[in-house]
Formats: sequence, structure tokens, C-alpha cells
Amino acid sequence: MAFSLVGMALDARADGDPREVSFATADGGRVVANLYGSGERGVVLAHGAVFDKESWADVADGLAARGFMALAIDFRGYGKSVAGTKEHGMDEDVLAAVRYLHEHGAASVSVIGASMGGGASGTAATEARPGEIAHLILLSPVPIAHPEKIHAASVLYIASRDERLAPRIHEQYEKAPDPKRLVLLDGSAHAQNIFETDQAGKLMQILLDAAAGKVSETSE
Repeated sequence: MAFSLVGMALDARADGDPREVSFATADGGRVVANLYGSGERGVVLAHGAVFDKESWADVADGLAARGFMALAIDFRGYGKSVAGTKEHGMDEDVLAAVRYLHEHGAASVSVIGASMGGGASGTAATEARPGEIAHLILLSPVPIAHPEKIHAASVLYIASRDERLAPRIHEQYEKAPDPKRLVLLDGSAHAQNIFETDQAGKLMQILLDAAAGKVSETSE
């Protein structure tokens, strides 16, 4: 599913985008993903439990139009992606995607993860080598065991002010290392469901800015 963002003027999709690619994970799985754009700045897009790689199409187009190489993955068990040997190993899918972008010309790689994908991305950032993940952007992430162990140049948490997970997200944010920021949007929608609300345009701009290392609206 691709979101229709009313009023968003995104540049036209580049010829050939997206391109389907696949790559192995460290535990023997295989991730299938959509690759958009090109450039020395990469972004991994990690979906929530009821979504898939197609759900990031508008965000990926926006990133590609701004000179990013965006990689929207299908987690193991979704689409044509295949699990490896590690139980609950979605973090391995994120790490494999980060390394794929580095191996294909990205000098820096950021990660945007939503809900389940936010938890997988956060866990991956606790296991990543220093410098592998630049900006970590977590949209209503499910909690992880050790947010204090995240390795990233910066961490941004985004959530709806009144969503059910908001208290847990606050707790995770408090434990995460600096530099970090928390952005709260109006409403109660969770993660990628925010794109179906009147906060869609604001969320899109926050994601695009955050991938570039900028956050304009913050609340702690």
C-alpha cells in the first residue's frame, strides 16, 4: 500500500524506480527490497507489522528526489523475504540492508523504522559497528531491551501524543544515548497509520529533514 499525501508536492519518480534487489543476512536469510534513487546518502526503511515495503513508496520517492538512495525492505516472512536461523531475527534484516547500502556507494546510512520495524531498527543499532548507522529515526517503535546501547550519530523518536504506546516511547527515549530528540504529533494514530491523518504532511517533512540530520519541531 502506498500512502496518498494530499498537498505534498513530491518530485517525479526517477526512471526505473523502484528496482527490486535482494541480499543475504548474516544468519543465512534473504531480504528482498525496493531500491529508489542514488547518491552517497542512504536510508533504510523498515515497515510495521501490518505493512510491507510498498508502504514506504511516497517517503522513498521524497528521499530519492532529494538525492538519497532509499531501500525499503520486506522483513523475513513478508513478500519474498526468507528467514535465517536467528529466532526473532528482524534486526539482522535491518543490518543487512544498512550494509548493502554501504557496499553500494553510500558513505552514510540512516534508518527509519516504524512500530515493529522501529523495534528491529533500534535493536540493530545496538549491534551495529560504530559509524554504520548515521541517523536513527524511530516512528512509534515497539520497545527494545537496551535502548541505552544504541550506536548512532543521532536518535529521533516520533510518536502521536495520545497513542497507546506513548508512555513506553517516552521511557525508551529517556534511556537512549545523546544526541537525541523526541517529536510528538497531535492525535492518537500509531506509526505509519499517521500517514492517514491530518498529520501526514508534517510527518513526511520531519522524516525527510531527519534523514538529512535536521529536526525542526521537537518536544521533550
